Amino acid sequence: MGKINRFYDTFHPNHYDLFINVNRADKKINGTSTITGEALNKEVNVHQKFMSISKVTQDGEAVPFEVDQKAEAIKITLAKAGNTTISIDYSAPLTDTMMGIYPSYYQLNGKKEEIIGTQFETTFARQAFPCIDEPEAKATFSLALKFDEKPGEIALANMPETKVENGVHYFEKTVKMSTYLVAFAFGDLQSKMTETKSGVKVGVFATKAHKAKELDFALDIAKRAIEFYEDFYQTPYPLPHSWQLALPDFSAGAMENWGLVTYREAYLLLDPDNTPLDMKKLVATVITHELAHQWFGDLVTMKWWDNLWLNESFANMMEYLSLDHLEPSWNVWEMFQSSEAPAALTRDATDGVQSVYVEVKDPAEIDTLFDGAIVYAKGSRMLVMVRALLGDKALQKGLKYYFDHHKFGNTTGDDLWNALSTATDLNIAEIMHSWLNQPGYPVVNAFVEDGHLKLTQKQFFVGEGEDKGRIWQIPLNANFDSPAIMTEKELDLGDYETLRKQAGHALRINVGNTTHCVVKYDETLMNDILAEVEDLDSISKLQLLQDLRLLSEGRESSYAEVVPLLDKLKDSKSNLVNNAIYTTARKLRQFVTPDSDAENYLKQFYNRLSKDQVKRLGWEVKAGESDEDKLTRPYVLSASLYGGNIDSVRAAHKLYQEHEDDLESLNADVRPYVLINEVKNCGSSELTDKLIKLYQTTSDASFKSDLTAAITSSKSESELEKVVSYFKNADVVKPQDLRGWFASVLNNKLGEQLAWDWIRDEWAWLDKTVGGDMEFTTFITVIARNFKTAKRLEEFKAFFEPKLDQPMLTREIKMDTKVIGTRVDLVEAEKVKVNQVVKSLFVEE
Repeated sequence: MGKINRFYDTFHPNHYDLFINVNRADKKINGTSTITGEALNKEVNVHQKFMSISKVTQDGEAVPFEVDQKAEAIKITLAKAGNTTISIDYSAPLTDTMMGIYPSYYQLNGKKEEIIGTQFETTFARQAFPCIDEPEAKATFSLALKFDEKPGEIALANMPETKVENGVHYFEKTVKMSTYLVAFAFGDLQSKMTETKSGVKVGVFATKAHKAKELDFALDIAKRAIEFYEDFYQTPYPLPHSWQLALPDFSAGAMENWGLVTYREAYLLLDPDNTPLDMKKLVATVITHELAHQWFGDLVTMKWWDNLWLNESFANMMEYLSLDHLEPSWNVWEMFQSSEAPAALTRDATDGVQSVYVEVKDPAEIDTLFDGAIVYAKGSRMLVMVRALLGDKALQKGLKYYFDHHKFGNTTGDDLWNALSTATDLNIAEIMHSWLNQPGYPVVNAFVEDGHLKLTQKQFFVGEGEDKGRIWQIPLNANFDSPAIMTEKELDLGDYETLRKQAGHALRINVGNTTHCVVKYDETLMNDILAEVEDLDSISKLQLLQDLRLLSEGRESSYAEVVPLLDKLKDSKSNLVNNAIYTTARKLRQFVTPDSDAENYLKQFYNRLSKDQVKRLGWEVKAGESDEDKLTRPYVLSASLYGGNIDSVRAAHKLYQEHEDDLESLNADVRPYVLINEVKNCGSSELTDKLIKLYQTTSDASFKSDLTAAITSSKSESELEKVVSYFKNADVVKPQDLRGWFASVLNNKLGEQLAWDWIRDEWAWLDKTVGGDMEFTTFITVIARNFKTAKRLEEFKAFFEPKLDQPMLTREIKMDTKVIGTRVDLVEAEKVKVNQVVKSLFVEE
């Protein structure tokens, strides 16, 4: 496939005058896009999608044009090239696809209401107004917005409103920016406002279905985040305001539109009095991520989508760096270790995975770049590595250079490395190219041979993979005397006994788990580490379990060897270690058949892991308890219920009965497990109906999540059939939430067949409803996470292989076919050994 035909090659816009008229009643948009710029020749292309074009003029005179729907183009023949003004009159439908300009629906006092918002990333600005819809085509925008306005409604945009005349809302001219960052919204909204130390107005906006206090948390985080970034980047926030808007219908998690950031309600609004700490952390990282983009992505933007990582990887790293400054007691780098690191390591171990930098050959491939585990998680791990190599002072110096030299412009990755190189003697570009430009990562084998400690590197695969001899520049971060970076395939570090004696402790590499690799120690080194395992810090314990889990998945070790270590660490009071314990324990469930003897022993093992912790922590949150205990409780309660602990079942049921008339008031730290237990062990049709009604009427995102988890955990097939029947009913399950509902039913052993049948029967509807969305392929990922039998693999292939010719789906289908096939092989090879080890804990041979 050849080079993409870029419309920027025909026309360079400088300024847009936009008049957009939205009619909600008729579900129509019409308007005029007037573009001033430079035509590079007489034949120019302007983007449009789903539009009817009534008139095109150049400098006031009509010119011929042709609309090419397949190319999403208006092909215009100008009278002359050079500096000119093109004006395009158009109309378009207002769709329900959560792309372009679209309505968001919500319930208020039992009545269905709507607000209008926008989502233009990646290529959906062209559904709102004719434009050169490419990141490099930066311009300024003056927006005039008209709509079928009702009393009390307000309008928001990237810039402040200047006046309202004859029902038209006019907004200040923007700074120079890309089309995908333009945004506006209107409706009956509430807000809370504050101001930063430097005078930036900060606001949080939401529908009036929410309690006013639900806006407070976001307002505080947003204000302090902007102040932090202005200081850290040493570059002022370049706009007069920063609005945060919660949209009731929103496909992604959030979107960094410059000055008007949009969010899912669940990722902006929360009840400060009854939301779990882990959810508060998650919401805070989403806000700090989007606000990091206001500089990294908005002020300086990638030149083309192949450098998407420049936006997302950096924002992903900065969300943690900033929040660690704002809330140091939260230890958010531990959250990075338990979420970003394993996501990246798991995804990146499958042969065929994309690299962080990916060449885009077809416009349909652009949305496939948004692979959360690679562009976000792996990319941010790369930048954490860079930060560890540079230190914060050099990083800040390099970033200031980057913003000073590229603000309001577009860049590639090398522009960033060149900027950072001004602050260090290290060849950052050379180091990072080995990580960003090739897929996968190394397993570092550490072993003692002929008395010497040696290291080797080779690409690590889970499943079959073609070893192409890739070499990475690996920061070793050793806890003993060693080179800083391993650049070769093999490395001899010298006499082992001497190194061990000098260090005075077991020898380890990748201390801190900042390098994107797994480490495989030989028996000598591993036994030495295990002898000191109780003395390791929490990140090191997590890393040990994480690496052993991955090595087991890659058949370089065995889960049978991990089981005793889980048992040894089970009394840890560290949330991070417990995350690793129960993440690994969950993997053991792939080796058992539901309701088999093997599963019964596994349930006993879960109970053994969790019972003392449940006894220690209890089912009710205590005043003044530590954050570690609050964050550990969910892991052990969930494990206890899976283990069938009768005391836990009774305690959960008692809490349900005490709060039966006001389930939302249940402490949010235990609420999901109380509800899940009630549905599983005391379920009825009446209970399902009650919880679904609560789901429809509550505005609390955490409560909605708890209700979803409970409703979909039913042990009744007829109740699960009822749940699946709601999948196409947007008044119950919004399209934005459908993947979560589908995944939960699929993960229920009684619901797996129902969910799998549904998605195969309704694929055409699903494609029509959310098919153009960057999240669409994750429905395939969700299926692949659950399937583990040869029968399911064949069914997966039979359904998805005919869709391999669809560019948006190709990579995901190929990847997930391998993922399922690898799991099928692993289960077949290991299940007897793993189940025997678990059984041996309870039955003497």
